Amino acid sequence: MSEALNMESFSAKDTFEFGRMLGEKLTAGTIICLSGDLGTGKTVFTKGLAKGLGITEPVVSPTFTIVQEYKEGRIPLYHFDTYRIDDPEEMYEVGLDDYLFGDGICVIEWAETIEELLPEGCYKLTIEKVPEKGTDYRKIIFGKR
Repeated sequence: MSEALNMESFSAKDTFEFGRMLGEKLTAGTIICLSGDLGTGKTVFTKGLAKGLGITEPVVSPTFTIVQEYKEGRIPLYHFDTYRIDDPEEMYEVGLDDYLFGDGICVIEWAETIEELLPEGCYKLTIEKVPEKGTDYRKIIFGKR
């Protein structure tokens, strides 16, 4: 994908469905860096993506565990939350390279905290609130980082 894909979400269901649609199309080795304020729908998107991969177990934010692994779908999903990372080098302790260059799809919330560790070719998904359009409205931009 060479240019950004813009989408409007009018509900959490829309954001979930966008994730599900992408999950059905993604291939192993894909890395998606999620960007957006607290409460914009990053985890909702990831739940949809997991559904698109055929994962049925509950997807939860890995805020305190750094990474959650979901291996039951057609491709493993590795869901990271790096919000609490003070030093990017801490990510090597959880085996970051094994995940990034492994057999799954990596979704990284707050990826800007570890940007210097990420390889070329990652995707970026930004979710923005636009208060003038309502409390549930989100602008979603997906493209190469």
